[in-house]
Amino acid sequence: MPGARQLRARVKTARQRKLSSTLWLDRQLNDPFVAAARQAGYRSRAAWKLIQLDERYRLLRPGLRVLDLGAAPGGWTQVAVARVKAGEAGGGAVLAVDINPMEPVSGARFLQLDFLAADAEARVLAELGGPVDLVLSDMAAPATGHRLTDHLRIMALCEVALHFAVKVLRPGGSFVAKVLKGGTEHELLAALKRDFRQVRHAKPAASRKESAEAYVVATGFRGAGGSDPDAEPEQD
Repeated sequence: MPGARQLRARVKTARQRKLSSTLWLDRQLNDPFVAAARQAGYRSRAAWKLIQLDERYRLLRPGLRVLDLGAAPGGWTQVAVARVKAGEAGGGAVLAVDINPMEPVSGARFLQLDFLAADAEARVLAELGGPVDLVLSDMAAPATGHRLTDHLRIMALCEVALHFAVKVLRPGGSFVAKVLKGGTEHELLAALKRDFRQVRHAKPAASRKESAEAYVVATGFRGAGGSDPDAEPEQD
């Protein structure tokens, strides 16, 4: 896992390159998680976010069935496949879903669709063919730069993912979804507390410090008609 201090790389100047592009290149070149992902064969630095969440909350283990929403380019899918041993005898299964195309990940199935489309739920349900143990959602709408708009869009995707998760999760299952700084909205939080035994907010070390990104981690799915615990979600 990334940890050792690295020498800082400098971005060469280019007359036609925008400042935003130069800043992005500088960040990529000097991000230890980018380098570590490349060395480990992961498709994106985001793989480390799921690895860190799994190490903290024990979300993945051999034999589990996983639904990965917003999967492209496939970093989370790679981690899920390896940890549930998808494609191996007695192993689990991973279904990856994204609106964008994605190169195949050995051991996983991929479904390209817009999860907000009217027929999306039916198509995913048909592909799953049964309940799952974990629903992951790293779905994110394109950033507008307007903080409130971006927050609302991310939370809307989280709500859609949760709405579907309660339909497909086995009792005891888990749900992980991207949120933005400020955590979950009141109604969404109430739904999570009703349907899961524990609800936490977490920001893995692989999430950039300057980013408002965080994750809600809900474990112990109660099944239909869960109760309403009183405790507020833990902040990690």
